[in-house]
Amino acid sequence: MTLDEIYKQATKKMEKTVEMLKHELGTIRTGRASPALVEGIKVESYGTTLPIKQIASIGCPEPRLIVIRPWDRNMLPEIEKAILRSEIGLTPSTDGQAIKLPIPPLTEERRIDLIKMVKRIGEESKVALRNVRREAMAEIKRLEGISEDDEYRAEKEMQKFTDEHIEKIDETLTHKEKEIMEE
Repeated sequence: MTLDEIYKQATKKMEKTVEMLKHELGTIRTGRASPALVEGIKVESYGTTLPIKQIASIGCPEPRLIVIRPWDRNMLPEIEKAILRSEIGLTPSTDGQAIKLPIPPLTEERRIDLIKMVKRIGEESKVALRNVRREAMAEIKRLEGISEDDEYRAEKEMQKFTDEHIEKIDETLTHKEKEIMEE
């Protein structure tokens, strides 16, 4: 393995960590409607389990309302049950065509809890980045024929990659915290 391959592999893993964080934060309920809140909920459908997004369209016609329109109306009760079983804390209502999920405003206490959760998830992502850096540094040390100077430069480069990705995580966390604090 070459130094460039190690850099590419580490950067790819770091990018994936940031993307996973963004996806995970998308599932956290804020005071605003978002399809990401429900699209991963699993529904029993004709003997198999599928995410809602594969059996219905999900839209947000208003800032505090999610509307789920199944392609097969017979799936309405199953989707409703799946939403009730999930831990999103929303109560579905149906009109025979679609399921509506009104998003109630968050209490101050709930906002504080959500921000704590967001920070914890962010810290876990930063730890994952540091683990990627540590693994890459171990790979660099195992390289044959690399001088101490090159190893030192590689260490600096890996730290630069790590710092850039930690900055992306911090930006994502700041954005999510603002979103949670909005009315």
